[in-house]
Amino acid sequence: MSKTVAVLSSHTPSLFWFRVDMMQEFARRGYKVYALGNEPEEEWTEKFAEKGINYLQINVKRNGLNPFQDRKTLKSVKKLLKEIKPDKIFTYQAKTVIYGTLAARSAGITEVYPLIAGMGSMFLSNSLKSRIVRFIMTLLYRKSIGKCPAVFFQNRDDEQIFRDSGIIKRQKVVLIHGSGVNTEKFEAAPLPEKAAFLCISRLIRDKGVYEYLEACKKIKSEYNDVRCLLVGPYDTNPSALKPEEVQPFIDAGVEYFGEQEDVRPYLEQCSVFVLPSYREGTPKTNLEAMACARAVITTDAPGCKETVTDGENGFLVPVKDVDAIYEKMKYCIEHPEEVKAMGEKGRALAKELYDVKKVNEQICSTMGI
Repeated sequence: MSKTVAVLSSHTPSLFWFRVDMMQEFARRGYKVYALGNEPEEEWTEKFAEKGINYLQINVKRNGLNPFQDRKTLKSVKKLLKEIKPDKIFTYQAKTVIYGTLAARSAGITEVYPLIAGMGSMFLSNSLKSRIVRFIMTLLYRKSIGKCPAVFFQNRDDEQIFRDSGIIKRQKVVLIHGSGVNTEKFEAAPLPEKAAFLCISRLIRDKGVYEYLEACKKIKSEYNDVRCLLVGPYDTNPSALKPEEVQPFIDAGVEYFGEQEDVRPYLEQCSVFVLPSYREGTPKTNLEAMACARAVITTDAPGCKETVTDGENGFLVPVKDVDAIYEKMKYCIEHPEEVKAMGEKGRALAKELYDVKKVNEQICSTMGI
């Protein structure tokens, strides 16, 4: 009898762009795979089907903590789990980790494997509202994942927060190198003749997008022929940037390309990738840039700092430090040969540690797939 595995996320595009390699590996190992996400089936069923994956919509909103909406999420997930009867569940992102695990337990499914892929905006802010939400989320995490056979983390800092908060105690903890990168799909590409910088991110402050844009503005005022590119969608996150906040930087010369299904053509146009995020699990965009042999400027923050050895395959800068980002960008403009060598080292590191095949093997081994 064939077995079934379900992968849950509160953001369908994330399922499609970040988890398809993993789900296809599940299928290669003989499992029927279901992807459960928040967006309509008519928009996504065919796309997932082309990858050999079944897609179903669940009633979940990525942001907010409305108890009535969250109750609907719990019921929605429970209903689908009873229909598809998965033997194992892989779940990530706060809402689907919490309510997916609770729904699975009520449906009699014990093999649930959560991934904590970053702490989210509410764990970055120290406002009264954030502290209240953080307290509630901590209680919900304790209630939901306390009996899971194993919990995946992408960095030790996040694991320590969960230990200090009493969320994880006796469970097996498995550290994985992000969601991995397909080093065959993301190949080394020649650098452009002139220096060019790129940030790929949802347009939210917590990703450091505003600091990147400020640094780009300074660079463009001094090096007018240097390109500064930005790729990514506007978002509903509490720290999201509004179009009117981004427009002045576009007017100053930043090239904004919106959301793109395939980011490789934009990585090929840059010589250096920049992600000044405040905190990550492991940023997949950093890994994709490294696989394409691009030097990376990122922050000395949890999740980001693991991807870059300062001065080797890029540079680490302090969080929220526009001047530091600007100085490293300027250094890269003036030292193109070092940038090329950094990119080559990044490519080697991506293949050695972050190749998606190695990450998926670790996940499958832990889940008994």
